[in-house]
Amino acid sequence: MGMEIVDKVYEVVSVLPAEEKYGMRSQMTRSAVSIPSNIAEGSAKTSQKDYARFLEISLGSVFELETHSLVVQRRQWVEEKQMNELLELIKREQQMLQSFLKKF
Repeated sequence: MGMEIVDKVYEVVSVLPAEEKYGMRSQMTRSAVSIPSNIAEGSAKTSQKDYARFLEISLGSVFELETHSLVVQRRQWVEEKQMNELLELIKREQQMLQSFLKKF
């Protein structure tokens, strides 16, 4: 699901105002890419403690992305339907990571 979030974020940021190119666009794409990147990096660790740490970092990125997305939504820079789709993916990713972390 992390890669789906990345794809959706790149769709969303493509319609943001030009003045947000190095602000919100950059923040959103970096936090989105961080989600699957940290999951992948953590999966290569040999200890569960290290893996859990990377999952926590990924979870932090998901919450960061949610905050950026809510700002975009409040500013009405993107169509409501597109933002709702992104926010739904974010919510599902948060739930999955939180559920997985409880197993450690």
